Amino acid sequence: MLRDRLNREGTYRLTLTSLVALILCAMVAGVILERQVLADFDPRASAIASKLDFGLMARAAQLIERHYVDRGAIRPRRMTYAAISGMVDSLGDTGHSTFLTPAMVRADEQVLKGRFHGIGAEVRMRDKQVVIVAPLDGSPAQKAGLRAGDIIFKVDGRGVAGETLEQVVDSIRGPAGTKVALSIREPRTDRTRTVDLVRADIHEQRVSWHFVPGTRIADLRIAAFSEGTAKSLRQAVDALRSAGAQALVLDLRDDPGGLLTQAVAVASEFLQGGNVLIEKDSRGKLKPMAVEARKDRLRLPMVVLVNAGTASAAEIVSGALQDVKRAVIVGERTFGTGTVLEEFGLPGGSALMLAVREWLTPAGHTIWHKGIVPDVKVALGAGAAPVFPGRLAALSPARLAASRDAQLLKALALLR
Repeated sequence: MLRDRLNREGTYRLTLTSLVALILCAMVAGVILERQVLADFDPRASAIASKLDFGLMARAAQLIERHYVDRGAIRPRRMTYAAISGMVDSLGDTGHSTFLTPAMVRADEQVLKGRFHGIGAEVRMRDKQVVIVAPLDGSPAQKAGLRAGDIIFKVDGRGVAGETLEQVVDSIRGPAGTKVALSIREPRTDRTRTVDLVRADIHEQRVSWHFVPGTRIADLRIAAFSEGTAKSLRQAVDALRSAGAQALVLDLRDDPGGLLTQAVAVASEFLQGGNVLIEKDSRGKLKPMAVEARKDRLRLPMVVLVNAGTASAAEIVSGALQDVKRAVIVGERTFGTGTVLEEFGLPGGSALMLAVREWLTPAGHTIWHKGIVPDVKVALGAGAAPVFPGRLAALSPARLAASRDAQLLKALALLR
């Protein structure tokens, strides 16, 4: 998501301190982060605020105070936050514009730096269900076999139907080393299972690569577009070029996105010129974001792998490479993020993340709710797991062929 960020569809990273507007989302940060604390706000100067019925809200609060039976549940701060969340939800921009508590704001900042605690998964609310956007590389969520699209319907045996995303994530989060049990439903098969996870310190490895066994094809993985991703990519590109790579698979599967600056810088490593994306404001005005100048761009033949967990900044890069036919896109339709969010700080450390612009591919294609449609559609297959660079070192060509990663195998066939 852009914050001036690529929105990760209202996603949150499951962290120790709180949840993150994914990042586990979409997501993810952007060019200029405006934290405008509206301490001097005057409701009389706002056409909308002047029409809000604050008296009605005060009356409702008074009735709760006087008559509600569960006295311990009456928490003014929590009620205030719920009221603000309700205002944002009334906009109908589900999964995009959102309200962040102070804890969520702090956790968001940590995730963008690639350091946090938890199970390591991006989640969002979709059709009133908590859905996993993507597990992070090397995380407890990935090791437990959680996949993009899985639905969380119980936490430690307790049903979460009707709860807000914040409430669900609040019950999942906890210190590293502690346990949590998630009941998962697979949407494709409707099969359910319970997964036991141990929360951990998550140290995000942004970029990794390895030669595909028996070839000079480099498999390069970008796990997230957090701070330093472009620098790590340049180092990896220099290394694979020096090692004699003849072609490249860029694996963006289960990449929930990240910073806009990193998306532009990464795409610029492969593009000769033109634009990486186009921003469109509420008045329809278009603002192109150009490819950055580079002395030595990578010109190897490329295939990009994507799936339903490819979101935000990863979609920007995929769309930019697809529009100019720099790479063949292989896999499944991506997540479909597409708004630029701006963060407005509120008194007390909370914040509003509001969609202020939409982003398009260089050719003007809308990705919001639509995603990137692959040039070659290939499903991973039930029960199969993506083969990332970390696994390639231990595989022979025969074992890779038997891995059932149909997407990677198709990419290799195209490059050969």
